[in-house]
Amino acid sequence: MTTLTNDDVRDVPPVAPSAGGGRRLLRHLAEMALAMVAGMLLLAPLWDAVGAALGFSGPLDRPDVAALVMATNMTVGMTVWMRYRAHRWGAVGEMAAAMYVPFLLLLVPFWADLLDGDALLLGGHLLMVPAMVLVAVRHRHEAPASVRRHPAVVALARRWPTGLALLMTADMWVEPRVVSPWTMLVLPGGYLLIGVVRGTLRGTGVLATQLLGLAAWVALTLVAVAAGGRTAAWLVAFGWLAHGMWDLVHHRSGRVVPRGYAEWCGVLDAAVAGTVILAILTTGG
Repeated sequence: MTTLTNDDVRDVPPVAPSAGGGRRLLRHLAEMALAMVAGMLLLAPLWDAVGAALGFSGPLDRPDVAALVMATNMTVGMTVWMRYRAHRWGAVGEMAAAMYVPFLLLLVPFWADLLDGDALLLGGHLLMVPAMVLVAVRHRHEAPASVRRHPAVVALARRWPTGLALLMTADMWVEPRVVSPWTMLVLPGGYLLIGVVRGTLRGTGVLATQLLGLAAWVALTLVAVAAGGRTAAWLVAFGWLAHGMWDLVHHRSGRVVPRGYAEWCGVLDAAVAGTVILAILTTGG
C-alpha cells in the first residue's frame, strides 16, 4: 500500500471501467474535444509570439506546418487531460497518433498539389474524428493507471469550466471590442435547450422563469439595436453582466443546467462584459 502525504493526492477515476459503457465513452470523447480546444487556445498564441520573436512567422503560416502545429497543440492538451483522468500511456500514445496520422496521410497529396490548404486542414480534422473514436473504443475497458496528483492540480482541474472560459476570452482582453447587440439573443438559448434535453423545465415556475428571461434579453437586444452607438455598447455590457448573475443563481440552485455549464457560462459572460466595458472606456465604444 502506498503511503500518501499532504503534497500528493492519489485518485481513481470516478467511474468504474464496467459502469455505463456508452455514456462513459461519450464523456471521454467530449473531454478529449474540450482538452484539444484548450490546447489550441493556450498554445497557439505562444507559437505566434515565438515565431514573431525568432523571425519564422512565415513558415508557420504554411498550411502543412500549421496542420502539424495544430496537431501538436491538440496533443499536448489531450495528453495532460488523459493523464489526469488516469489513462495509461499506451492509450495516450494512440490518441496522439490519432491527432497526427490524418494530417500526415494528407501531406503527400498536398505536396503533390492534389489538395489545397483548406482541404488539408478540413480533411485532417474529419479523419481525426473516427480515429479518436477507434482509440477510445479500443481502450474503453482498460483499468485506470496509478496517478499521483498534487492538491493544487486537483483544485484547478475541478475548476475546468472557469479555465476554459478564460481561455476562450483571453484574446478579448488583449484586443477589447464591443460585441454586437444581437449576441445577447444566444444568452438564454443554452438554458432552454439544455433544459428541454435534460427535462429540467417541468418544475413549478421553471419554464415560466426561463421564458421571462428570454423575453427580457430579446427586449434588451431590440432596445440596444434601436439606440445604437455608445448607449448600445453599455446595454450590451449590462446584458452580458446580467446573464452572469443569472448563471450564478442557477449555479447555486443546481436547477435547469449542470453546475459546470453554469460556471463556464458565468465566467464567460463576466469576461465578455468586462472586455466590452474596457473597450468603451478606452476607445469610446
